Amino acid sequence: MDFWRVFLVAPLSIIVLFILSKLIGNKQIANLNIFDYINGITIGSIAAEMATCEFDELADCTLALVIYAVMVFGLSVLSQKSLKMRRFFTGKTIVIFDRGKLYKKNLNTAKLDFNEFIAMLRTKGYFNLDEIETAFLEQNGQLSVLPKDKKRPLTPDDMKIRVLQSRPEKVVIMDGHILTKNLNETGNNTEWLEKMLKSQNKKLSEVFVAFCDGDNNLKIVECSDKNPSNDSFE
Repeated sequence: MDFWRVFLVAPLSIIVLFILSKLIGNKQIANLNIFDYINGITIGSIAAEMATCEFDELADCTLALVIYAVMVFGLSVLSQKSLKMRRFFTGKTIVIFDRGKLYKKNLNTAKLDFNEFIAMLRTKGYFNLDEIETAFLEQNGQLSVLPKDKKRPLTPDDMKIRVLQSRPEKVVIMDGHILTKNLNETGNNTEWLEKMLKSQNKKLSEVFVAFCDGDNNLKIVECSDKNPSNDSFE
């Protein structure tokens, strides 16, 4: 095998695969349904073949990747336009358990046995079927559980308590550098940031990562070069 050929072609296959994956969408790396799983395997296999093929076969592999990506994108658009096509390609939600009844036929359709179903419930924190009102198997293979009202956690609405809506934290400092765009999105500027750093006796160059939370507070994550040697789970 020509080392230099592989050295040049392998990075090219990664670049092509990355570009096509971005065009197809992030769903490839999120919760996968059957259709997404097949897409990922096929595109990955073609890219792997591309990394080791001869130069005269490079165009054929690239063309195959592009054609397959276009087909996937087209089918994705089609499934968004048509409910029947979406159900055909991605499947539909299956009711496994509802109101004290276990639907054995749906369990078989989902290719699950009862022990697997119970194990999936345990990972959700439910160890007793009496706690569950309904359990669904989603298209991506994940189990969704609706607990009985008397078993669900108490919420502020139940207690008539008014709470403020929290907002996602934004990273404003990374590796000692100010992320100006993120900082501007918080409604603050560098003067505010410098003031907050000074109040916490920190220099910009000393900060590894810092967030601005929904209450407009600067949260600095402490960083240590030490490597704990003990195993906490031993």
